[in-house]
Amino acid sequence: MPNRRALLASTALAPVLAPSFGAGRRAAAQAATPTGPRPAVERETAVVYGEADGQELLLDVAGLPARDKPRPAVVLLHGGAWMVGTADRTSMDGPAAALAEEGYVTFNVEYRLTGDPAGEHLWPTQLDDAQRAVRWIRANAARYGVDPERVGAYGHSAGGHLAALLGVREARDQSDPELAAYSSRVDAVVSIAGHLDLSIPYPGEFDRQSLVALLGGTPAEVPEAYLDASPVAWVDAESAPFLIIHGAADPMNPVAHARRMVDALRTAGVEAVSVELPAGDHFSVAEWPVAGPWTRTFFAVVLDPAR
Repeated sequence: MPNRRALLASTALAPVLAPSFGAGRRAAAQAATPTGPRPAVERETAVVYGEADGQELLLDVAGLPARDKPRPAVVLLHGGAWMVGTADRTSMDGPAAALAEEGYVTFNVEYRLTGDPAGEHLWPTQLDDAQRAVRWIRANAARYGVDPERVGAYGHSAGGHLAALLGVREARDQSDPELAAYSSRVDAVVSIAGHLDLSIPYPGEFDRQSLVALLGGTPAEVPEAYLDASPVAWVDAESAPFLIIHGAADPMNPVAHARRMVDALRTAGVEAVSVELPAGDHFSVAEWPVAGPWTRTFFAVVLDPAR
């Protein structure tokens, strides 16, 4: 894979994505966005990327028509507290379509949720599914016209947690020999209101209980699970570049998650761009008019859909 930090340094990413919008930054975002008419996005829905516990794992694919040169890919992971009945992959349809129009091949991924009738799906089921999806995309890169060395991840809340893990740790589950040769680490991460350090106490009962349902107990009962599921604990010098967007007024997931992750990445020498929105809550920061300009510029610099 290319030297990601050198690429970022050469393009002066940090000034472009400083945590405030100015005329120069708006111009940079516009310059990163292709202009002129584009062909229609092509879609393929309910594609099976694996099977587990007798359940087909599905994703939706969107992208512009094939071209001679492969395109970068973006894996999208929805939020919803890792819990059935809260959200599904359709909540990422908007960002997936917008990024497909920008020249990425997008893969909107379903993963198993806690409380599913097929089983409780405790951790690390969700990580296994997300990592399987990335490896499946690389294994099928030629089929979808994807460059396997330019794969990004984008997620909100629980999806931001999984996207972050894709940027900091390699595949855990090696049970599928057909995917064993492929890395699950992505090359760029956008984590929005993500759960990044699970040692931080949650102010709300729902959020505390969603982690109990995911990890099988409280922090006092299963501390090793909370550590294993914390992206901040896995940061190393090989971690992908990150764009971390978080609301300082988030009442569900404290902004300390973002701050600790940014500190850990920078300490490891990894490029980390922090966008902290003073009035942002847990959901407003994920709205595409808010997150989209930052995301488009970040991915344009790191994944470069024009080449």
